[in-house]
Amino acid sequence: MVTAALVLPTGSSAHGGDPGALWPSGPAWASDPRVLAPLSVSAVLFLVGTVRLWGRAGHGRGVRRWQVACFWSGWTVLALALLSPLHGWGERLFTAYMVEHELLMVIAAPLLVLARPGSAMLWALPASWRPRVGGVVRLPVLGPAWRSMRTPFSATLLHGVALWAWHMPGLYDLVLVNALAHWLQHLSFLLSALLFWWALLHGPVRSRGYGASFLYLFLTSLHTGLLGVLLTVSPRLWYPRQVAAAAEWGLTPLEDQQLAGLVMWVPAGLVYAAAALTLAGIWIRRSGPDTARQAHAA
Repeated sequence: MVTAALVLPTGSSAHGGDPGALWPSGPAWASDPRVLAPLSVSAVLFLVGTVRLWGRAGHGRGVRRWQVACFWSGWTVLALALLSPLHGWGERLFTAYMVEHELLMVIAAPLLVLARPGSAMLWALPASWRPRVGGVVRLPVLGPAWRSMRTPFSATLLHGVALWAWHMPGLYDLVLVNALAHWLQHLSFLLSALLFWWALLHGPVRSRGYGASFLYLFLTSLHTGLLGVLLTVSPRLWYPRQVAAAAEWGLTPLEDQQLAGLVMWVPAGLVYAAAALTLAGIWIRRSGPDTARQAHAA
């Protein structure tokens, strides 16, 4: 029932009896160049770089096959979230909007981080460019900032600030009427999520066995779950403009808000929990007997 509500407008459309009247030519795919350009460039760089690297080192070397699978899976999820009809539905249905955001932050972002596509993309560039492009984060201007942001605490804090700030009613209402603000919201969600997952999976804590990563994943699941709970149980509408068209899907505005809150609370929480348990298992397995017993006790 919920899935049907997400996908198919009902006959109670505010624009008439024909659900198809919502889109004269059917749900459209987005064509925003601010989205198409980086998606296209990243796909070409990764494809060309992988082919070149495997041509030099051998198939499956330098970039593992599972990394390639992670990249293209994450890239596909990202493209579907930002370009498919889901994006258009999200402008008229809060629940679809929330699904789009969760796809960005808890599915696409960790898959792309697991892929570690930077090495393959560097191989797509001319050989003389690779050292300079690869060393950008070590420049005096960027180095200190990158070292401070890549810590789990900083990355978790930035990701949390981005999430809560954009859900403040005033800023959220701006997103609904301003295309640039909408684009900036998606960009900050994606970049902060990439930083968050990178800090937990590849950052300094990796050498210490992922114990800290488990903690920060748990904290993130708490505060994102709290936001989802507040949306679900609130008796008043947070963003009346966002849920104004809910009747087109046979929902009341409050039901649309409640479903959106459930999407943030339950499915996203399950992803964070699964990731936390996986990292906890790696932490315990890599630890010595004493540390393993302490981890089990904790």
